[in-house]
Amino acid sequence: MGLLTREIEKVPCTVEISHKFESLHAHVRFNDGSVIYPGDEVKVQGPEIMAPFGEIVIEDREAVIVRASKLERLWTRLTGDLEVMELCEFSFSEEVTL
Repeated sequence: MGLLTREIEKVPCTVEISHKFESLHAHVRFNDGSVIYPGDEVKVQGPEIMAPFGEIVIEDREAVIVRASKLERLWTRLTGDLEVMELCEFSFSEEVTL
C-alpha cells in the first residue's frame, strides 16, 4: 500500500439487526477475520434490512472494505481525538432556552 493509494477488499460478513425493546442495534461481523483500521470505509452489499419490532434478523452478505491510504490513516489518527472531543462538548441544564 502506497502513501496515496487505496486498496479494495470484498469479504463475507454476517449482519445482525435487532429491533427489540431491550436492544436496538446493528452489527457487522467479518467472517474471514478482517479488521477495520482508522480511515477505512465499509459498505455492506445488498438491499436494506428491516427487522420487525420484537425480532432479530441475521443475514449473510458481502462487504466492500476500502482501505485508507497511509496518508489518510495518519490524518485520521492525528485528528480523530479532536473530533471525539467535539462530541463531548455538551452540558445538561434544567434551564429552558428559547
